[in-house]
Amino acid sequence: MMIFRNEKTDQPKPSPEQMQAMIKQWQDWIGGIAAQGKFVSTNALGYEGQTVNASGVVSDGPYAEIKEIVGGYIIVKAENLVDAVTLSEGCPTLLMGGKIEVRDVMLINL
Repeated sequence: MMIFRNEKTDQPKPSPEQMQAMIKQWQDWIGGIAAQGKFVSTNALGYEGQTVNASGVVSDGPYAEIKEIVGGYIIVKAENLVDAVTLSEGCPTLLMGGKIEVRDVMLINL
């Protein structure tokens, strides 16, 4: 799994043309992974949410105490973490100065 992180900014919203260009970058990058037969799934995350802590306290917004936002994720088929890191090359998050957290996903049979 690759988790996409970016710093929170007060940048203005991108224009429709800029949004289309960013969407195209994501489609091309994900398409390259799919062409290798390594794509599983992906989703962008919304900007609304709440955080629940262990004592049951609910606070507004998932980003209340951090400077970074998690914008989305992709799940890929990889032989190991090195393979997954290689697949992250060219990710649009990196082109925007963001980071990718590469993690293994534990398979649990219930």
